[in-house]
Amino acid sequence: MHEDQPAEAAPQATRPAREGRDGALRQDGQRQDGQRQDGPRSDRPRGRGRPPGDRPKRREISGWVILDKGVGMTSTHAVAAVKRALNAKKAGHAGTLDPLASGILPIALGEATKTVPFVMDGRKAYVFAVTWGVETDTDDAEGRPVATSDDRPTQEQVEAMLPRFVGAIEQVPPRYSAIKIQGERAYDLARDGEVVELVARPVQIDRLAVVAHTPERTVIEAECGKGTYVRAIARDLGRALGCCGHVSALRRTRVGPFTEDQSCTVAALEAAEAEANAAVLRPVETALDAVPHVPVSRDMAMRLMRGQPVILRGRDAPTEGKAYATCGGVLVAVGDVERGELVPHRVFHLGGTAPRNG
Repeated sequence: MHEDQPAEAAPQATRPAREGRDGALRQDGQRQDGQRQDGPRSDRPRGRGRPPGDRPKRREISGWVILDKGVGMTSTHAVAAVKRALNAKKAGHAGTLDPLASGILPIALGEATKTVPFVMDGRKAYVFAVTWGVETDTDDAEGRPVATSDDRPTQEQVEAMLPRFVGAIEQVPPRYSAIKIQGERAYDLARDGEVVELVARPVQIDRLAVVAHTPERTVIEAECGKGTYVRAIARDLGRALGCCGHVSALRRTRVGPFTEDQSCTVAALEAAEAEANAAVLRPVETALDAVPHVPVSRDMAMRLMRGQPVILRGRDAPTEGKAYATCGGVLVAVGDVERGELVPHRVFHLGGTAPRNG
């Protein structure tokens, strides 16, 4: 499987992927559609039998760690590892990446957890492999074959078909997905042997490009929005080409504003001291990269912190939509601008615990 993968662009994962709650591709081991919590022992939180008095004191620390998650680790265990490495009190991730996938897993610490929805709604980029000749009931390599073909597409045929799946399209999610049908997850119904019929949903796919090709497998780069199922892209592409196909590998290369060149690994974090690891933190407001920014006075900041709206003045002040406010370079609140007033929906208590831009 690995011989035809280019050194730079091919996915590092070697097994199938699943989508997360935002529709991004996810691996079967841990997924929104049927989470498995039995990750490798090596990535389980250590020190469970340690007396409470011997445990490091958790710190109030806020910011983003852009983790390059390796194959074999669940997102839950990755969060625990980062939390432990930085002795952080609170942590969560923005968009699950399954154990058998690798790549970008943004982890929010402290006050950054309040900005997770902004990252979840951001654009995502993947490199994934489609293996031809077999379609499975899960649309990945761990599923049961439901259709086969001896035909194999050429690279030119694949490239000619990709534009059909770019733009605002209607996509039928995989039967093994977290979508609810009358209160039940589709994957639960499918596992029970029930016939699961999901309706097509609108999704946005910005880019699909072939980066490597052999007769048996094609590696594709994808840029897409929330709710897109990459497994469904592979399935539908195989059907359109008349040769069947399923996803066989995945690497996530971008989530919202976060990219591979900003990332670090669990091994690097575990090898350093907690204080040194604080240097890898990115500011909380990094997650608000696409949101307009307004500086406010100390008095205005105090009003926002109490949940009260403030009037925005100045020629460049936004008049409608989302915005976030800072005072002295410190994030204060994020909310909606309505008729010239910023109405806070999330307030932040950062003080000196978070890194600042610049």
